[in-house]
Amino acid sequence: MNASTYGVVILTKKSFGNPYTIEELRNFSGKKNLIPIFFDLDAADCLARDIIEKKGELWEKHGGELWMLYGGMELEWMESVDALSRVVDVQLEANDGNWRHCILQTVILLATKLGRRSVVDRVNRWKGRMEKEEFPFPRNDDFVGRKKELSELELILFGDVTGDGEREYFELKTKQRRKGLTVRRSANNHEQANTNESKGKEPILWKETEKDIEMQRLSSPTRHGRPLRVKNGVRHGRKKRSKKILYGKGIACISGEPGIGKTELVLEYAYRFFQRYKMVLWVRGENRYIRQNYLALRTFLEVDLSVDSHLHEKGSDRCFEEQEEEAIAKIRQELMRDIPFLVIIDNLESEKDWWDKRVIMDLLPHFGGETHFIITTRLPRMINLEPMKLSYLSGAEAMTLMKGGVKDYPLVEIDALKNIEEKLGRLPLGLSIVGAILSELPITPTRLLDTLNRTPLIRSFSWNEREVLSLKNHEILVRLLDVCLSIFDHADGPRSLATRMVQVSGWFAPSAVPVHMLALAAHKVPKKHRRGPRWRKLWRTLSCGLATSRMKRSEAEAAAMLMRFGIARCSAKSEHVQFHDLIRLYARQRGGTRTAQAVVQSVYLQGSIKHSSEHLWASCFMVFGFGSDPLLVELRPSELMFFVKQIVVPLAIHTFITYSRCDAGLELLRLCTDALERAAESMLAHAGKWRETSFSCFRQAQSEAQYTYLWQELALLKASVLETRAKLMLRGGQYDIGDDLIRKAIFIRTSICGEHHPDTVSARETLSKLTRLLTNVQLS
Repeated sequence: MNASTYGVVILTKKSFGNPYTIEELRNFSGKKNLIPIFFDLDAADCLARDIIEKKGELWEKHGGELWMLYGGMELEWMESVDALSRVVDVQLEANDGNWRHCILQTVILLATKLGRRSVVDRVNRWKGRMEKEEFPFPRNDDFVGRKKELSELELILFGDVTGDGEREYFELKTKQRRKGLTVRRSANNHEQANTNESKGKEPILWKETEKDIEMQRLSSPTRHGRPLRVKNGVRHGRKKRSKKILYGKGIACISGEPGIGKTELVLEYAYRFFQRYKMVLWVRGENRYIRQNYLALRTFLEVDLSVDSHLHEKGSDRCFEEQEEEAIAKIRQELMRDIPFLVIIDNLESEKDWWDKRVIMDLLPHFGGETHFIITTRLPRMINLEPMKLSYLSGAEAMTLMKGGVKDYPLVEIDALKNIEEKLGRLPLGLSIVGAILSELPITPTRLLDTLNRTPLIRSFSWNEREVLSLKNHEILVRLLDVCLSIFDHADGPRSLATRMVQVSGWFAPSAVPVHMLALAAHKVPKKHRRGPRWRKLWRTLSCGLATSRMKRSEAEAAAMLMRFGIARCSAKSEHVQFHDLIRLYARQRGGTRTAQAVVQSVYLQGSIKHSSEHLWASCFMVFGFGSDPLLVELRPSELMFFVKQIVVPLAIHTFITYSRCDAGLELLRLCTDALERAAESMLAHAGKWRETSFSCFRQAQSEAQYTYLWQELALLKASVLETRAKLMLRGGQYDIGDDLIRKAIFIRTSICGEHHPDTVSARETLSKLTRLLTNVQLS
């Protein structure tokens, strides 16, 4: 204490009976370098006379002759306590709603007093980014129910329930109240037993191992911490369900069918308890994007994952697998520090990663630290985690969602609402859309029910079995969405922009979509009827500039309409909207693959790696096909070249270098090379047809010149991609593969540009480096 520049003392209700705390107060207040933090206290409450005389509700329980515990004189104790009232400029008060804010305020205060301006700037930058990017959605002011689930999440993650949640949780548990609670903790063959009769919790057995904690219901018989098997080795279904629920330390898993409200639940939990964490880290768990989203936490955790940081001390490069493993390990290591983060993995689709079939749990750190994890999934079970099954809302809660802004309905209308509720199966997604329709339109529940009953399913299901099942299980939701799109068309006329924005939404990535990109894709959706005369096309060309301002206004209005009707939800990012997976599936079914082309065009015209990398990947999946995926979009050669230059090559390099996702970046470039080869072969196959369609010598010469130029550009672009792949192979030690790729690139450039062209010379230099490294490896 004597050597400290400043003394930060955390004061609680019991601190004034602690001799060490009083000694700290005396020491630092005498040097005038005291910074007190009042925890669940107000600075005005901390007066020595009030504490001794038990004045006020706070000190009736915690006050009294606490100075006697100090071991010194009463006068010294009173002077130490009253010295707090003289520290005016640095009084910090922390409570359950501002823990994080108080910690940051303390850091800034200390850094300012110590002259650490860089620390202040760093904290302020971090706070600014946190305010913009911490939550994917604004808080849902219309959140209904889920009190028990929220309290159960708090119990699982923190081990106890506090505040209003304690009363709500245990009141709900009274029907299952038992005489006592037996908690057994076993670690290294040591067990302790405690009883708690006051809160009526269901008996639980905690088995602690080095990596996780298993929570078991004591209703099933156990022997040495393990459930007993029945004689014939078969368990009944009910006993199996109640036998044990497995949770990791600080991890909770929530399971439920699409649209039941998993995301809404964890979003509400995050907003309620975010002050207990340094930051809420949101990771979308869709199979193709989870690896990228998980590694994208680097920007918040301030971790460098670039390939350049993976060099050996001797200078040789690590193999690709080691680089990816080290990048993942860096994220894991940062999350295992004693810093409380809340990591939410939303909508986890599979237990294994789509790229390399790696178990998803291997990406996450060992649980038990300060970081908490919440996983939402449709899977009935997650590896060694038994999820908390999310049930439907109660009848009263469902009615609250459907009524919208109207409080009172006649009895006939209430019956109609109950009928709609039954048809929707109390699916919260559908209920909220019903409430939005009733709030936005002068329509009664009876009329809406009649409309739903008369609306036919106008399309056949033509997708894979899982998608067909998801939509067929929610047939009434499909009809409800049809009604919404009919409302949009009725309000804005045929081919409403809002309707087309819904149709193209299914082909974007699951993340938030920029409104301008969504609207551009909607404008590029081809019409079903035949094209009009040429003068109409000319008029559209001439009038496009006149319609620009009106188009911008209509984009914002269409997006606002989608959000008002519950079809899309507002994102925390400015001018972004997001669509639920069921709505995206419905959109793909309704719009068909013809809308996929429009999505790809809008992405390569307005997409950027910094702001929309997931949508860039989504367009690559459709253009190239990955694994067994079909090619959904076929681009013309000129479009393909633009797409490769603007999207594919920068995306692959960024993925490889910045995130150390080597295999993904190289696979993208390999598929890109194949696509360029197919385009060149297609041009050769159609060369004769081009000549046949030319009607004059001038047009024939012009078309042949254009054909030759386009073919050469395709070949040179392929050579550039091959050279990029070869240079990336250098960083992974795969010199033989890189040598083969660069030789192909040199052959193409020599044939078209000549031996002395700068690009050819540059490729030969790369070949020389590869040859030298390959020789060294062979000799060693």
